[in-house]
Amino acid sequence: ILLLLRNPKDVATSFYHFSNVMSPLPSYETWDDFFVAFMTKKMPWGCYFEYVSEWNKYADHENVMTITYEELKQNPVLGVKNIAAFFGISLAEKELQSVVERSSFQSMKKNSQKTHGAFGNILFRKGHVSDWKNLFSEDQNEKMDKTFEERVGGTKLGTKLKYQVYCKA
Repeated sequence: ILLLLRNPKDVATSFYHFSNVMSPLPSYETWDDFFVAFMTKKMPWGCYFEYVSEWNKYADHENVMTITYEELKQNPVLGVKNIAAFFGISLAEKELQSVVERSSFQSMKKNSQKTHGAFGNILFRKGHVSDWKNLFSEDQNEKMDKTFEERVGGTKLGTKLKYQVYCKA
């Protein structure tokens, strides 16, 4: 099992934008309305913190590899090598480079019409790390920090998310 995680502030930011353009999902008048729903477990696919807490139980299992979106953005070559090794796939250098190039956010966004049809424009927005800084108020930032610490801060997956690096203003 490959478990891909992303920091909660960027998850909230991304899901806010996604929700407001994906008609079957609830849309939100404001970011503030969305933030309240996100923090009070009123998301269509459940609570981020409960999801991470539940997966934390399996973090040490040999058949589970956890990687973060931020790790893949920072060093995509190493990320692909680690994923391939986990699944027992041997990649020649040329194959490795092809996977890295084709799985980059820019490449996937560019090809999204071919791979995902009209849904591609909705699915691929920015792909940046720390876009949350454009939406979070100081109060929201503090609430998210507190909730993260209380719910998953000291866990293996909480540590893996490098919250101090990616989620502190």
